[in-house]
Amino acid sequence: MGRILYIEDNQQNMRLVRKILKHAGHEVLEEETGLAGVTRADHDRPDLILMDVNLPDIDGLEATARIREIPHIMRTPIIALTANAMVGDREKALEAGCDGYLPKPVSRADLVAVVEEYLA
Repeated sequence: MGRILYIEDNQQNMRLVRKILKHAGHEVLEEETGLAGVTRADHDRPDLILMDVNLPDIDGLEATARIREIPHIMRTPIIALTANAMVGDREKALEAGCDGYLPKPVSRADLVAVVEEYLA
């Protein structure tokens, strides 16, 4: 299956998503800040990145923009997985370079379906 980097600062969300993805057969890499996530993506070259938008250092949109500037991972799919579900938030995520958008709380079925769609 896929190698997925999840960049998320909330431990409860991290645990839930890890459990869902591992049960679906994926390897899960984890980082808690935007800067650490960019570095990990550059170093480990995941197949897919799940990006929280609200992070403690740089936000997920800035982290996405930085990843898009790194040649060997610039085409890695990035899905915004965020509690920012107001009008216009989806568009902001897509403009920043995210390929998809999932609002929290996310269902197991939606998460697995989107991950498998982008890994296909």
